[in-house]
Amino acid sequence: MAEETFAPAVENHLQLIFRRLENLTILPSAAQRFLFELLKTETLSTNLSEIINSHPVFAVALFQQMQKNQVAFVDETPSIRRALMKLNSNIIRNILFEVKVLNPFTNDLQENTLGLHKQLLGHCLAVACCAGELAPVVNMDPNLAYSAGLLHDIGKFAQLEVMPKSLVRIIEQANIQNSPIYSIEQKNLGLDHTIIGRRLAQKWNIPSPINLAVWLHHSETEILWKTIPEAKIAQLVRLANSIAKLTGFSITQQEETTETMQQLAMSLEISTEQIQNIQRELPEKVEEKENLLGLDMPNADAAYLDTLSQGAAQFAKETCKLKQQNQSLQTSSSHFDFVTEMLSCLNPNVQPIDTAAKIAARWQRFYQTGIVCIYLLPASSEKKIEAVVVESLGRCKTVSLNPPADSTIIPQPIVSKFDILNAPDHIYWLLEQLDVEPELSQTKLLPLLANGKTIGAVVFELRYPADIVQFREMFKSAACAAASILNISIESFTNQLFAEQFSQLLTRTRYSAAAPSTPAAVAETAPPPQAPPSISELAEMAGGAAHELNNPLSIIAARAQLLADDETDTKKKSLLKQIQHNSNRISAIIEDLMAFASPQQPRPSQTGVKQLIDEALEFATQKAGIDHINAQIDIDENVDNIYGDSAQMVTAIANIICNALESYTDKTGPVKITASPGHTGDTVELQIKDLGRGMDSETLSKAAQPFFSDKPAGRKRGMGLSHAKRLIELNNGSLNIQSEPGAGTNVTITLPKS
Repeated sequence: MAEETFAPAVENHLQLIFRRLENLTILPSAAQRFLFELLKTETLSTNLSEIINSHPVFAVALFQQMQKNQVAFVDETPSIRRALMKLNSNIIRNILFEVKVLNPFTNDLQENTLGLHKQLLGHCLAVACCAGELAPVVNMDPNLAYSAGLLHDIGKFAQLEVMPKSLVRIIEQANIQNSPIYSIEQKNLGLDHTIIGRRLAQKWNIPSPINLAVWLHHSETEILWKTIPEAKIAQLVRLANSIAKLTGFSITQQEETTETMQQLAMSLEISTEQIQNIQRELPEKVEEKENLLGLDMPNADAAYLDTLSQGAAQFAKETCKLKQQNQSLQTSSSHFDFVTEMLSCLNPNVQPIDTAAKIAARWQRFYQTGIVCIYLLPASSEKKIEAVVVESLGRCKTVSLNPPADSTIIPQPIVSKFDILNAPDHIYWLLEQLDVEPELSQTKLLPLLANGKTIGAVVFELRYPADIVQFREMFKSAACAAASILNISIESFTNQLFAEQFSQLLTRTRYSAAAPSTPAAVAETAPPPQAPPSISELAEMAGGAAHELNNPLSIIAARAQLLADDETDTKKKSLLKQIQHNSNRISAIIEDLMAFASPQQPRPSQTGVKQLIDEALEFATQKAGIDHINAQIDIDENVDNIYGDSAQMVTAIANIICNALESYTDKTGPVKITASPGHTGDTVELQIKDLGRGMDSETLSKAAQPFFSDKPAGRKRGMGLSHAKRLIELNNGSLNIQSEPGAGTNVTITLPKS
């Protein structure tokens, strides 16, 4: 693999910059067309809908409005058009406030960068049109495919926003080396536009199927989508991207080969004739949408300013009205409202420090405090800590703090229990670094306790005369709620980091032997950052996966070389079988790893216990490759239905049954399965028992770890129990294992009834 040329400090700095990015820039011509249509009528016109549906930045703002107004897609395929149907015209007009319009008088963009903006927009429109036309051929929703194609390169729009000169240099370097842009980005920045786009898509509430295309449209997804149907959208966008480039819609001079397009089309079972028809009509379709956005409009700057002046008074009145409503809501809010509203901050796709910022802002507003600061404990290898500070008037900023070596980050009195401390007596080092001046005598410190440990703290300035003891329980419940939300966010984000690292590994491997390395445009060579201890379980899983992948890949390379050297070798058939066998192993390992690292979000429903057990036994029979399982089933007549994702529960139970069968030499059982009401009254308890060889205490302690197996190396991947545990916990259940050598194993699954 090519040596990394980026410095972790550069990557971390870029991540911080992109994380702070709230919106993107549009050209004045597009803003003028939007505003002109908006002022013509109070309802959503056809032209306005088409304008929003033709610009990635408007589409992003549309999904942001859905999030702000708590509007979601329920049992329907997401797309830009469906989002427009779910929002009223008053909300849609706010889209203009979610974007930035290029100021022609500040020279924000040089001429070449301005041209790049138009080229990038044309490329996205071409990919969107291609994807929309291809979708019916593969039985996919055309509106979803179009939306995914339009937004697939939002990571490049973000780069154009915050680092336009660097993006120009990256494109130049890609042209010189005839390499993909993302390969140059990874060398120079440590991350590419697909990762940038994915994280921004999560932050901006872009639906997950579209986000999947943003993230994986440069990855080898054929293996994934054949087992995970949701990934097919990425493969479709990848093909549309190839067609668009071959038709001339590209921001680089890199030549897209017809062979690449044909391979992608073949994997999706799309004919050459169908692609040729799409290519023939593509320039006209793109031109139509570019005209709609006014990209060639003369004097676009003046036209926009003129239209803006016409609507200024109307928007000002509406803004004042909204502010009055917001102030009224703030005045009537109570402590219960605060805790309830904090729950809306819980979003597994948002980084922990961003969640902390939302909580801090709500804390200040509800309790009418002065400055509020929330800081989180770092990973053990980090010396700095991250904090958010909400100043007066709700201004929020993220800062990095350096705790003194002789000071504890969390004061001892609140390490594992709740108390209210005077902040200057314990964390004066923090107050000195915040660049704000709170009233020290009124500045308090509360711990953020989750699962019996402190994960951070809240520092805030009281601005009203009050007995702090009187409000002790009120602050305690608020701090506990905040800590629980932040703890979930931390755990979720560490899992996402692993999935992204694994995706980068798959992508970078394809171009590790590309053009010779050249000096980086923006970074120096440095070793990749170490994984923090908080994801030690995932790091162990990655190590196991790498070990399993290495040997099969080596065998494949060696055997392929032999076949290439001598095609008439008598052992050809045997070698081909070995290649097939090891390729299947790689595919299975990747499938297990991705299913564990990033499982699909549950779709819970009421399901009968007997149905789950019957389907799990049938699935286990197929997985074990046997005709019959000697299963003894006993279901209590008082058992209620289980509330969870039935498919995930069947998979989890089947994995546990297969594990039980492995404890027997003949792999047929017996396996006893019982179901009874849970001890708490709101759960159902399943027990799966076997009389096999059992496990000692050391083996039992590792049984649910990913890639752990007590079988000889190469025999089993050890993902059965770990995957089952992951799926059960994802559905708000728990798993407990009891075992003794020679006495068998008893696995207890507790699942909710509602």
